Amino acid sequence: MIVTVARVTDLRRFLEIFETVGVAKRREHGCRGARVYVDPDDAHRVWSVFDWDSQDYEGFLADPEIPAIARQLGLEAPPVHAVAATALDA
Repeated sequence: MIVTVARVTDLRRFLEIFETVGVAKRREHGCRGARVYVDPDDAHRVWSVFDWDSQDYEGFLADPEIPAIARQLGLEAPPVHAVAATALDA
């Protein structure tokens, strides 16, 4: 699982690109699904949770088309990766 946090300029535009262009590119790199959460304290901050292994994710980040897609998403800055504090089975 990969978790990222990013600020977006326009949530609707972000979701439109994330659900079309983004999903196709993520699938190309082995992503098995994603969920997006809007921060309740900041409507321009989104948390994205990806069902992805780290090797496939690294391949995604190295894809030369990703910077253009990030611009389409309207990211204010590159996403920040959340760091896991713990892992529990239940």
